[in-house]
Amino acid sequence: MELKLKKPLVFFDLETTGTDIVHDRIVEICILKVWPNGNEDAKTLRINPEMHIPEVASAVHHIMDEDVKDCPTFKQCASEIADMLKGSDLAGFNSNRFDIPLLAEEFLRAGVDIDLKNRKFIDVQVIFHKKEQRTLSAAYRFYCDKDLGDVAHSALGDTRATYEVLKAQLDRYADDPDLENDVEKLSKYSSFSRNVDFAGRIVYNESGVEVFNFGKYKGVPVAEVFKRDPGYYSWIESSDFSLDTKATLTKLRLREMTK
Repeated sequence: MELKLKKPLVFFDLETTGTDIVHDRIVEICILKVWPNGNEDAKTLRINPEMHIPEVASAVHHIMDEDVKDCPTFKQCASEIADMLKGSDLAGFNSNRFDIPLLAEEFLRAGVDIDLKNRKFIDVQVIFHKKEQRTLSAAYRFYCDKDLGDVAHSALGDTRATYEVLKAQLDRYADDPDLENDVEKLSKYSSFSRNVDFAGRIVYNESGVEVFNFGKYKGVPVAEVFKRDPGYYSWIESSDFSLDTKATLTKLRLREMTK
């Protein structure tokens, strides 16, 4: 089933130095931009992470330090990537929990102003896990009757497979009211959380109020903590939290100060 799009939808995948969104870096990004008329634009960029790629990461994506030593840094190609994402919603496999938070961190480190929060996000893995409980390779085999094979864990292979799996999911569940061919509804269905920041350190509670989602103030409204324990903000700002979490908390603090 072809996607019904009102605006472009970008499928993307990252290969990285690891799985820590604060400390790890991108070494490859593949972007597949699908336009409402069905046209596609694809681009893959290798990126110098300016750090050693651990052997355990290279064993997964087969990208070594030598392969990216002459490639641009993320800061050098951040504007190009931002332009490719311009005006688009985003889709990926496990993207809500990893790829989008890490990409947001890279843009913040590069000083490139891009608002990722005013987008719809479709996480194909969430749809798959809610329906079948599998990995991307199994999802590709299950929905598309194809073997991901040698292209597994390459950014291009994973990105295109994710695109094909989403279309096949819409075909398979065509009569399922949970899965409508609509980006906004797919985005809502494939979201596990009500995150305020990408890392999920701050979430909306059932009343739509921002609350902390960790530590001693878990479940307590952020505004209440600002009043009760003003030093908590300073502690987070000086600690090892993501740049996006810190920026989100700063916006909430400024909002409370202007009330």
